[in-house]
Amino acid sequence: MIDALDQETRLIVDARLRPVIGSTFQPTGFANLGAAEFQRPGHPPSLLVESVQSLANHFEAVGFDAASKQPIPLLEDLPWIDVRAADGAHLTSSREEPHRLAAAYIRNAEIDAEPGLVWTVRRLGLRAGRPFDWQAMYGAIFALDPLCLIHGVFFSDKGFHGNPKVRRALSAVIEAHDVVPVVSGGLKRDDVQFKSSEGQGAEEGYGFVPFGRTEYTAREIVFSASIDLAQLRGYGLDPSATRLLTLLAVWELRSLLDGPLRLRTACDLELEQLSVRRPDGFALPATAALESAIRDCGGVFDEPGARTATWPAPKAR
Repeated sequence: MIDALDQETRLIVDARLRPVIGSTFQPTGFANLGAAEFQRPGHPPSLLVESVQSLANHFEAVGFDAASKQPIPLLEDLPWIDVRAADGAHLTSSREEPHRLAAAYIRNAEIDAEPGLVWTVRRLGLRAGRPFDWQAMYGAIFALDPLCLIHGVFFSDKGFHGNPKVRRALSAVIEAHDVVPVVSGGLKRDDVQFKSSEGQGAEEGYGFVPFGRTEYTAREIVFSASIDLAQLRGYGLDPSATRLLTLLAVWELRSLLDGPLRLRTACDLELEQLSVRRPDGFALPATAALESAIRDCGGVFDEPGARTATWPAPKAR
């Protein structure tokens, strides 16, 4: 199934998307910038619908059950760090934090009776005055949370010698081309008080408040994704571990495209057409086949499942 990727450097997938209802959609917005419109030389206006960093969050979400705060059953044997309060309540995890294993909630927690920073530095083998042992470090990250080798991790705190960084191996973006803004508006009603008064105005949530909004329509909405297969092999892990990482990355890609792509309130998209640009002739496997292959990768980890971190770390007595 994925054996055809063994000698390939990239898996590149393109998909055409369309709005589920109507023909307009709400793009991603950035503080102080608004929608990210851009111009390709010689082409009509384009728009960034979903950024690389935002889609990384969506990829990770397909493997994590937000209601139970646990990985989905398919991934329950993969190592991860579960951050809990002293009373045992779940707070966050290496699967939910933007910085994953490098998150402050892990760094400043207690893990296996050690400060989280000390524990992480020891597991990664970081030593001042010594160059990185990258292969050992990749192996350590794989043993702590293998999804960090797919989505990247940056140990940027000053307590991490040299601040090692692993870039994303799975990246994707959604763009719209030949776009036209659709300007509309609405009115927040208040049938109790027709006129606002002092202390009971729009700021306090009273009165009639008109508002405007800008959505877009486009000739085409394109999803493009790349899995850096050379990077996954370059970690130097055991072949069974490399195979599992490859399967997980392809599974996340396939699962996201198969599922509902409701990115925002007014950005509900669905798959219209899917193609593999590279390697030529490769067909993206079905989700069920990928899940079966992932289940067959049992026994890869010496310490499967969750490791608990307590945040904040108890004060030394």
